[in-house]
Amino acid sequence: MKNKRNAGGKPAQANSKTGFYILLGGGVLFVLAILYAFGAFSWLSSDGAAEGDMREETGLYQPQEKWLQRAYAIDKLFQEVYTAGWEGANGAIGDAHLFAITADSALLRFHTQTHPMRDLFNGTWVDDRAWAALAEMYWWDFTGRTRDDLVESAELRYVEAKMQGRLSRHEGYWSWYNWPPDSDVRDQIFTNSNMNQMVTVACWLYEATGKREYLDDALKIWKGDEVAPGIEATLYKGDGRWEGARGPAAFGKQLPWEGASYCSIGAALFRVTGDESYKDIAVATARRVMDPANGWVDPTNFYQLRMDGNGAFVHFILDAYMIAPDELQDIPTKIERMLEHVWSNHNGQASVVLHRGRDHGIRNGWNPHGGEDGYGVDEVGTVHPQSQAVRAFGVFCYVLDKYLKE
Repeated sequence: MKNKRNAGGKPAQANSKTGFYILLGGGVLFVLAILYAFGAFSWLSSDGAAEGDMREETGLYQPQEKWLQRAYAIDKLFQEVYTAGWEGANGAIGDAHLFAITADSALLRFHTQTHPMRDLFNGTWVDDRAWAALAEMYWWDFTGRTRDDLVESAELRYVEAKMQGRLSRHEGYWSWYNWPPDSDVRDQIFTNSNMNQMVTVACWLYEATGKREYLDDALKIWKGDEVAPGIEATLYKGDGRWEGARGPAAFGKQLPWEGASYCSIGAALFRVTGDESYKDIAVATARRVMDPANGWVDPTNFYQLRMDGNGAFVHFILDAYMIAPDELQDIPTKIERMLEHVWSNHNGQASVVLHRGRDHGIRNGWNPHGGEDGYGVDEVGTVHPQSQAVRAFGVFCYVLDKYLKE
């Protein structure tokens, strides 16, 4: 049949064309092979990051600036003790900010290939999943906003928590809560400052997806609606002062860090709405918390006197600074003195280990004499404090590079 079909046409021309295409195809394959060998198609595995913005794919990035060197020293231990929970998420947030200024592909690989952020477990408390979702959204932002899979994962975490009823008004005002209203769990834990980081997540999701429902959720938590008030009317007393139920810092206190986390929430709402009222409250809160006259930070080195969670705390305050650098010009200097105090073990005078020199383990509580009220304040170098330290040093390095670099 083949001979009969060929007999009806022009066999000489057909064979000539066939040979030409074979030679052409072989040539193309040869060129592609050469290009592949020299890495011309490395963008195919670049995880959505803009290849033009990335440094050499060596994994041997060597920071030159002092604070970057310190951040990387802390980060090395964090990656060794890493666990895929809320602690890992806090470190991922710090690493995202480091990646934004170094384009170090080793950081990208760690959090998207070796330890994909979608594998971060949501934990029990709703803020656990908030940290995970925020880590995913920061990496989405800093890798060129092309990684839809990170947005989808963060969105799934958020929607699942909302469907469980954790966004509620069952205590008389709109807020995120650790458990649904009908839950049998009776743990006495702090509620608002951490839980409402889901508001920050909602702002990111609105920015990434354009879905109005996320912005509506965020506004309802802050402003309330015709049915119940929000957190501003319930907890904000003006002039940067937030007041809630008292109790131990890790269990029972409604507003740990004196409401400092509302700096991040207010900054996120300002970013997506442009409404100056959110900015004003964030700025006033940062000013009040970081003013030693109000008794929350040390008057010389500005560390927290009574609480843990220092990485998140530093990030909250710097979020306020980043939306109002002219109004909060003293904040970077205060944060720098805080971190220098930790790195130097309070200039060698600390009664407890703040910075362990042999492996750069960092203590969870930063009071040089100990005695803080918090969760695991005496831990040094475990994933909890190390992740917080990566977050603090990473975000500070980002601010130095983006806002203060001459």
